[in-house]
Amino acid sequence: MDVLLYEAIGAKAGVLLAGGVGGGFDTPALGLYPRLGEELLRQGLSTLRLKYRNPTNLAESVQDVLAGVEFLVEHGLERVALVGHSFGGAVMIAAGVQSPWVTTVVGLSSQSYGAEAVSELPPRSLLLIHGTSDTVLPPSCSRSIHERARGKKVLELIPGAGHVLDEAAERVFTVVRDWLLHELTPSPSGRGLG
Repeated sequence: MDVLLYEAIGAKAGVLLAGGVGGGFDTPALGLYPRLGEELLRQGLSTLRLKYRNPTNLAESVQDVLAGVEFLVEHGLERVALVGHSFGGAVMIAAGVQSPWVTTVVGLSSQSYGAEAVSELPPRSLLLIHGTSDTVLPPSCSRSIHERARGKKVLELIPGAGHVLDEAAERVFTVVRDWLLHELTPSPSGRGLG
């Protein structure tokens, strides 16, 4: 498993990002992941980009993400957000259910296979983004996940956007960044804003 770390010294919160079955350091939405890494670093949050060992094996990929979360916790983080694209959306939901450090999960063009445990995600929040013109995984995948989810959940369908969400790259960047900052940054009373 390979990783790229954008480390904010002293950070108490951060994000783990991973792609889909394409493997490598995949990123949807015209470079969303490196953009988020740089932007969140400026906001005082650490980011870890993860490359699965075997990007077609769901169980192994979940273990990779859990190891990545532990790595972040060892670097002082107390709250971690998980963001995954396509296959990675299901991986992040499955990993999020298993880790006490995870506070929110973001699924981008998520597959529904492997996301069956989504009802066990609370108290963690869930953001799903899917393009209505996705011909790889139809928007019904994210709709199905959203219907089974409990607790704080948001489904955003983007008209005309395909599987990789390039057509809506700026909107995706803004929505995901704002969600992560909101869910990871404590309010003055010490509780999350949500």
